Amino acid sequence: MNYQTFGNTGLRVSELALGTGNFGTGWGYGADPDSSAAIFNAYAEAGGNFIDTADIYQFGQSEELLATLLEGRRDDFVLATKFTNGAAASPNRLATGNSRRALVSSAEASLRRLKTDRIDIYWAHHPDGVTPVEEIVRGFEDLARAGKILYAGLSNFPAWRLSRAVTLAELTHALPIAAAQFEHSLVHREPEADLFQASYALGLGIVTWSPLGGGMLTGKYRQGEKGRAEGFGGKVFQAENSPQRSLILDTVLEIAGEIGVSAGQVAIAWAGTHGSIPIIGPRSKQQLTDNLGALSVNLTHEQICKLDAVSSVVPSAPLRLSGYEADRSRARVVA
Repeated sequence: MNYQTFGNTGLRVSELALGTGNFGTGWGYGADPDSSAAIFNAYAEAGGNFIDTADIYQFGQSEELLATLLEGRRDDFVLATKFTNGAAASPNRLATGNSRRALVSSAEASLRRLKTDRIDIYWAHHPDGVTPVEEIVRGFEDLARAGKILYAGLSNFPAWRLSRAVTLAELTHALPIAAAQFEHSLVHREPEADLFQASYALGLGIVTWSPLGGGMLTGKYRQGEKGRAEGFGGKVFQAENSPQRSLILDTVLEIAGEIGVSAGQVAIAWAGTHGSIPIIGPRSKQQLTDNLGALSVNLTHEQICKLDAVSSVVPSAPLRLSGYEADRSRARVVA
């Protein structure tokens, strides 16, 4: 496993992050403790050191399982978690959203479930449509001064909110917003128009989720498998519902056949060419092994261009007029 410096921080994180939304069965779909342990240990043995979770994942079970798995080796990992949604099916309204109140109480609850004294990267999971970014920035600063978080990030925030938060933190000398997280895959390339550009310009660490389009890009749904198409109530899933998406999957399968790897490995390898850290979210050790195989896939320039062409989206006028092309020179690999 190679490592990258994370944005403008001094963190060195592995080139794939392990998402643990499947750790637990609180949602009625996921991995039991033994399967979760097998996934975690295999990821660690492969050199992975970047763990991404959230209070809402399996209604807190993900964090609780991680507490056990991290015992005795907490300092070997960068641990990231999120707040906004609460850790229960019907959470207290004061524990949800992005208010300073929710931020502080959620962080303290996550620390208890994780059985740790700090959160390495703390994410606001998504905007709540109410809380001003000034309040979020101030809350992150309070938690950092209390020694409860080390870095702050915004997940699923639009580029303009992300940019405003980074600027406010800088102007007020508060804890910097160090990272951005958002969905990105061959079937969801819209973030290349603004979120990637903003993150590059602001020096943020970039983490992208669902590089497999919720499994669609593995081709398994063509074989009748259900997976996330039904497992999460159809959420976090990109359906093969257009001629372009069918062409994208056809091309992924074609390239996979040419080089003798799985379709999922091609999709993850492509996602990793944008200077981001893709999050993999396996539900079994077998899926993890396949995901990690992407690290050995070296797509040729011609293959990348072919995938870019079939998955292209029409850029907005500013990018179109500037002759925009995907920037693949941002990753900084370190020992």
